[in-house]
Amino acid sequence: MIRLISLDNPRLGQAFIDYMASRNIELKMAPEGSGQFALWLTDSQLQVEAEAELKRFLSEPRHPRYQAASWDMAETRQNNFSYHTPSFWNMLKAKAGPVTLSLMLICVVVFLLQQVGFGRSIFSALHFPAIDGQQWQVWRWLSHALLHFSAMHIAFNILWWWQLGGDIEKKLGSLKLLQIFVVSSALSGAGQYWIEGANFGGLSGVVYALVGYLWVVGTKAPQLGLAIQKPIVGFMLVWLVLGYVQPFMAIANTAHLAGLAAGVGLAFIDSAKYTSKEA
Repeated sequence: MIRLISLDNPRLGQAFIDYMASRNIELKMAPEGSGQFALWLTDSQLQVEAEAELKRFLSEPRHPRYQAASWDMAETRQNNFSYHTPSFWNMLKAKAGPVTLSLMLICVVVFLLQQVGFGRSIFSALHFPAIDGQQWQVWRWLSHALLHFSAMHIAFNILWWWQLGGDIEKKLGSLKLLQIFVVSSALSGAGQYWIEGANFGGLSGVVYALVGYLWVVGTKAPQLGLAIQKPIVGFMLVWLVLGYVQPFMAIANTAHLAGLAAGVGLAFIDSAKYTSKEA
């Protein structure tokens, strides 16, 4: 199933569903919360035609053709509003690619192993290089990002990774998201180790890189179709500042700051590259 759009008016959504049904294209509507309703296309092979019709519908949603379709379909439709809830897996895939999903799965598996008695051995194997010789164990420059130390810690990180990283992977491809992960993991880990040593872990440095990347690319290269809402940027920046001033939680503040800088730097490079291609 392909998620086409989210609407706040289910009646308009139903009108479009009825019109598409008259063209033998099946859509489903599912509530998403906060008054939003998603339209899902059941046959991915019809995506191009469905998106073209959706664009026309959004430009003139009150056109008589849609009202007429609703009247025509009223006799065959059992319920005025038939909501179909897509599977959890389909919802995940709708906004993420293989790199996004694979890293989420790895983080969850590592966290579960930490909870069932392997915490010390896993940390020993994956932490940032801290003693002579470990700097040549290349995986350590990245694997520290897979470590999480509480349910809230991992939930916060993988949800933002799915939300922000999924957008990047869908628009720019898996290799670009993998590049951002590799660069930001290494730089955020190095920064945190330089300030406080190797007793840290988590995907949050990478998450801040995603925030910085989307923030800059959304401004400098809007033609890529990537953006991040200003309230999210504001929330993440306030959280970054609070991390430095609050005395109660152990937060890898330098990893956050270094990750943000890495994402911003990559975004400026990519924005210049994509802009030059357009010229």
